[in-house]
Amino acid sequence: MPMPPSPLARLGAFRSELHGSFTRRADALFELGDALLYSQTPFPSLPHLSLEPTHRRGWGSAYAALASGRIATERLRDLLVSQLPPADPLVLAVDVTTWLRCDAECSPERGYYYHPSRHSASQPGQPIIAGWAYQWITQLRFDRDSWTAPVDARRLHPLDDTDHQAAVQVRALLARLPAGGPVPLVVFDGGYDSAQLTLDLAEAPVAVLVRLRSDRCFYADPPPRALAARVGRAATGPSSTWPTRPPGRPRPPPTSSSTTSTAP
Repeated sequence: MPMPPSPLARLGAFRSELHGSFTRRADALFELGDALLYSQTPFPSLPHLSLEPTHRRGWGSAYAALASGRIATERLRDLLVSQLPPADPLVLAVDVTTWLRCDAECSPERGYYYHPSRHSASQPGQPIIAGWAYQWITQLRFDRDSWTAPVDARRLHPLDDTDHQAAVQVRALLARLPAGGPVPLVVFDGGYDSAQLTLDLAEAPVAVLVRLRSDRCFYADPPPRALAARVGRAATGPSSTWPTRPPGRPRPPPTSSSTTSTAP
């Protein structure tokens, strides 16, 4: 369906499609999302969210929505891609963020990840925390603001290869973009392997830009050695590097001889 021209109408159409992507406990999930956006608390709890004016149900419905609700994730991803602002070039950023679960020892698939400011109790003095890692893809713009447009997020298993999963997400996103558009530029942080990403995205219609760490070292091919250096190592080098005798000059007689017995 073509998007309505009015901003308010586009917002209404987006909310209708978002509600349609909730296949179970749709009203409770939808109002829980509104309460999360409306809340003035940086990290609200579920009971606090149930007290927001936009959440018109009891506190038990918030827990039931998260426990029994269902979301059509592929439909939601299609909706987010359809709402991308027009841009040329289309710049997408891929990075991993961690949801802190330091005190939740019973949480499944919890791993240890880097965090710039928080330290875990199990790793004192180290910038390592326990939690869940989510790999995000968001659209960046050249405007001087901090707004981004998220289009995809996947939870990583502690044993997952981050570079391989990033390539899978990028390929899935490229399949959702309209055909004939500009070639997107995908930007990766310094924690990704540029060589592995180049191999995984070799045939994809995308440009890849990876930020390199300041301690990375690169080595070029050594320059060819001179002929004089090869003559000095003729006895140990390959036959192609041995010096040749000018034609017409006889071989000099041997100056010494040795005999070795191989009898038992």
